Amino acid sequence: MTLDDGDDAPTVTAPNQDGEAVSLEFEEPTVLYFYPKDDTPGCTIEANQFQRERESYRDAGVDVYGVSVDDVDSHASFCESEGLEFDLLADPDGEIAEAFDVDRRDGGVTARTTFVLADGEVKAVYENVDPDGHAREVLFDALDDGLVTLPE
Repeated sequence: MTLDDGDDAPTVTAPNQDGEAVSLEFEEPTVLYFYPKDDTPGCTIEANQFQRERESYRDAGVDVYGVSVDDVDSHASFCESEGLEFDLLADPDGEIAEAFDVDRRDGGVTARTTFVLADGEVKAVYENVDPDGHAREVLFDALDDGLVTLPE
């Protein structure tokens, strides 16, 4: 069963698209979204929309990370081809997915699931995500819930 609101957020470390180790403790507001595979239609829509909302997320003080079972080279290619400026974390062994109890399907591909985290805990969970409009939905929910604010 996927982690739920109020659960402690696990600390995770994984390489990003540049091969650099990224360690996350989720003290600051963070969106961590799991997606099935680089360069697929739904995943491209979702990544592009998080990229489009990147400045609003940054203004609200929210970091965004994508996670899939793809390797560093695949993430690097995906970031380059789509102009992504946020980190994609490589989870080829499914360790991050396991830490968050995200369902995995054939071939280890993760179910499309998004977590909003802050203060070391899970603040919101979105499962079976429709990628179109999801980035904006998550941001608006975080604003509505008072988790973050945008500058005037």
